[in-house]
Amino acid sequence: MEANHPYTDIRRPTYVLDEARLLRNLELIASVARRADVEIILAFKAYALWKTFPVFQRYVHSTTASSLNELRMAVEKFGRPPHTYSPAYEEHEIEEIARHSSHLTFNSLSQYERFHEQARLANPALSLGLRINPEYSEVGTELYNPCAPGTRFGVTADKLPERLPDDLEGFHCHCHCESGADVFVRTLAHIEEKFSRWFSQIRWINFGGGHLMTRKDYDVELLIATLREFKKRYPHLQVILEPGSAFAWQTGDLVAQVVDVVEDKGIRTAILNVSFTCHMPDCLEMPYQPAVTGAAQVDAVEDLPTKDFCYRLGGNSCLSGDFMGYWQFAHELQIGENIIFEDMLHYTTVKTNMFNGVAHPAIAFLRTDGQLELLREYTYDDYLSRMD
Repeated sequence: MEANHPYTDIRRPTYVLDEARLLRNLELIASVARRADVEIILAFKAYALWKTFPVFQRYVHSTTASSLNELRMAVEKFGRPPHTYSPAYEEHEIEEIARHSSHLTFNSLSQYERFHEQARLANPALSLGLRINPEYSEVGTELYNPCAPGTRFGVTADKLPERLPDDLEGFHCHCHCESGADVFVRTLAHIEEKFSRWFSQIRWINFGGGHLMTRKDYDVELLIATLREFKKRYPHLQVILEPGSAFAWQTGDLVAQVVDVVEDKGIRTAILNVSFTCHMPDCLEMPYQPAVTGAAQVDAVEDLPTKDFCYRLGGNSCLSGDFMGYWQFAHELQIGENIIFEDMLHYTTVKTNMFNGVAHPAIAFLRTDGQLELLREYTYDDYLSRMD
């Protein structure tokens, strides 16, 4: 790592958010919303670093919450009532959720029937919606496919009455995961085929998340054109998108350090002071292969002309499968050396856990002036609080 690299002085596990990269994403997203005349809101399920919300508030005007805790964060830290959706609301929380939401989407007709009157009484201005399932998705990993057969998400067209209840004002449909605009075009055709006969009865439609418009190869112009054409067909509908990853895509890294190097059966593993299962769970679930600065990912070790400086990267939890790899470096790894996992802000920071009491990475904000601002460090007390 170069001596003047902004991460040089980082000597403990740290998520680093780069403000310049974040602003680039926010400007693009705000441009899409303006040009397509749609509303794009921040989904907390992928990004919830609330200390950075003042930056977001210059570009987006609302958020989406999936639980009572996320709703409270929206109100207390973002300062505005969120669009709320949960697979299932509970009796003890529905009134508070309704009172502090601008929109509330039910996952099923039974949840709607059970709670819609309570919700409206708690907040007469609340706009109620229903999640729909078009039975079509191009998400390849079943774990992330919301429209897989047997899904617990949304209502299929055959279950809807010809006339919607009078207080249902919107549809919510989520079918994507880090998808391109071409996927949205094909998905939209299925949504319209299945549900357009009800569009005259609603006033808004939320096309959910997974629209990865900040990815370099994403066809932003196709997305804008598709949204504009949709609005021409249904000019009365307010269109909402709620991406999560798109906001934080390529905005920051996870900096870790080499703690040890072990070898077994010719496999060398560099053990780090971070954990895939604790700090990068998508790497095991998706599975998602991160880029590592200064290293080349290797698919088949046996095909390498030389195995010099080739390592599997291992976490520091007791889970046997807490490793990922292989990567080939340009040099022998040294104890204490920084290993940088690129693009590690979306989903990781909201899905981390303290399994094994493994030390939680700090969170830092690399400002546009080059200053590294420490937002949060975690201590033993944070671990204890999980067990209270």
